[in-house]
Order: sequence, then C-alpha cells, then structure tokens
Amino acid sequence: MLDAAVKALSQLISPPMRSILWRSIGLALVLIIVLAVGLQRLLSWFATYGEVWLEGLLGPSWHSSLEVLAWIVSIAAGLGVVFGGVFLMPAITSLVASLFVDDVADIVEREHYPAEQPGAALPFSQAIYEGVKTALLTIVVYLVALPLVLFAGAGFLIFFVAAAWLLGREYFELAAMRFRSPEEAKAMRRDNAATIFTAGLFIAAFVSIPIVNLATPIFGMAFMVHMHKRLSGPRPELIEPARQMR
Repeated sequence: MLDAAVKALSQLISPPMRSILWRSIGLALVLIIVLAVGLQRLLSWFATYGEVWLEGLLGPSWHSSLEVLAWIVSIAAGLGVVFGGVFLMPAITSLVASLFVDDVADIVEREHYPAEQPGAALPFSQAIYEGVKTALLTIVVYLVALPLVLFAGAGFLIFFVAAAWLLGREYFELAAMRFRSPEEAKAMRRDNAATIFTAGLFIAAFVSIPIVNLATPIFGMAFMVHMHKRLSGPRPELIEPARQMR
C-alpha cells in the first residue's frame, strides 16, 4: 500500500500528468470559491432569519435548541469563505475526480501496467453520478459532525474518518468500474472494505494539507488504480500465454 502511495505521488508532477493536474486545480478553485460563498450566504441567512422560521415551523418548545443552533451557524458564517473552502474540499475533490478519472487512470496504466489490457472509459453520466453522490454524502456527514467540532473537538476525528471512508470508497469504485460493472466494483469494495478504508486514510491525510489538497483528485485516482490492480491479483491474459510457452 505504501508503495502504491509513493508511485501515485511520483506521478503528480510527471510530464504526462501536468496538464490534467493544472486543469483539476483550476476547476477545484472555481468550485471552492462558488460553493464557499454560497455556503457563507446560506449560513448568514439562517443565523439571521432561519431561527425564527424554524421556530414557527417546529413550535416554541424548540426555542432553546434553535438558539444554540443559530449561535453555531453564526460562528460558521463568520468564518466565511475560508471555512467553506476547508469544509467543502473533500466534497469538491470527489466531484473533480469524477471528471478526470479516465485521463489519470490511462496514464497510470500505460506507465506501470503496459502489458495488461487497459480499462474501458466510464460513461460520463456514470462518473458524474458517482462524484455528485459522494460529494453530497460528504456534506451531510460533515454537517452532522459540525456541532462536535465546535463544542468538543471530536468532530475533527469524525471528519478525518468520514473522509477516509467516503473518498476511499469513491476513488476505488471509479478505478474498479473501468474493468468491472458497477455492481461488481461495489461488491469488490465491500469484500476488501478494511484494506480500502486503510487506503482511504492516505487520501484523507492528503486532502487535509492546505494548497496541496488541490491535487487530491490526481493523487487519489492514481493511488486507487494501483490498489485495484493489487487486489485484482494476477491477470488471466498474462498468465495464460506464459503457460502455453511451457
């Protein structure tokens, strides 16, 4: 696993990968700015007007709880775009990765596995669906953990573990679906859940590093291409010719 991570890191600035890296970083920056500003405005609205609206909807018995929630949200809104950028980074990288999965995987397969059958490009709609699904799920999980971050600090650990599970899950399935049906890819991920979660910890650590995390889609995808190859075992098309020569 460490070898796979080192190989993925070494390819980040390789000549064939540079164009994809710059496009990925540019798209991630645009999405961060747009989504972070939108999040800040949403939080500001809730801190100002949302408490009254929810109390009218839920009833006076919720007043104390909504006051606490409004206080939390007002703090989050005050952190503004910076908070939004950090908070949304794993979700954004999930979405960006779905756009560049085949570009990255093709380069990794050509360089490290030239004798093997290359994977088939994912349908664009399938790749986008997986990216959007993971991004939305990431946001939901983080919103649930947010109060714990502000009160106890335990939310940071939840963030990290959730990112490892969610990102490891998505990147592995994207890599696997180049060779398998979506159902087979998901089944393989479940059968190797512990290994893939551990691999996801590498991606979660990468996405936790400011600035560097803009390259997460490239690193995560390259890393999981290697992991899928290792978990797949020897390829039949390479074994059979060797047997016939004996």
